[in-house]
Amino acid sequence: MGPEILIPISMFLMIFGIIYLFFSTRNRERMALIEKGVDASIFFKGTGKSSSWKVFVVNLAFLLIGSGVGIFIALLITTYTSLNDEAVFPSIIFIMAGVGLLAGFRTAKDLDKEE
Repeated sequence: MGPEILIPISMFLMIFGIIYLFFSTRNRERMALIEKGVDASIFFKGTGKSSSWKVFVVNLAFLLIGSGVGIFIALLITTYTSLNDEAVFPSIIFIMAGVGLLAGFRTAKDLDKEE
């Protein structure tokens, strides 16, 4: 078994572990609340599926827009200056993706206020 097969296997195990941990923890919390006699309606309060999807889509859109703008700016910088490609591209892409996520966060916060 070569080292190239270990990466997909470890990625699969990591994703499986995160999902398992999320659902098992959520189940334990709910069972503890039910044992204490808390009303089950608290599980459904504030779980607006439409609002969470709106927030996810807005954040993803701003992330992709920021990454695209970052690639474009990095291409312009490397074309018109003598800076090193290996340093400019990742740094500008990550900076612009972060700016995009910040803009998405602020837009999502405004979406939550509307509802």
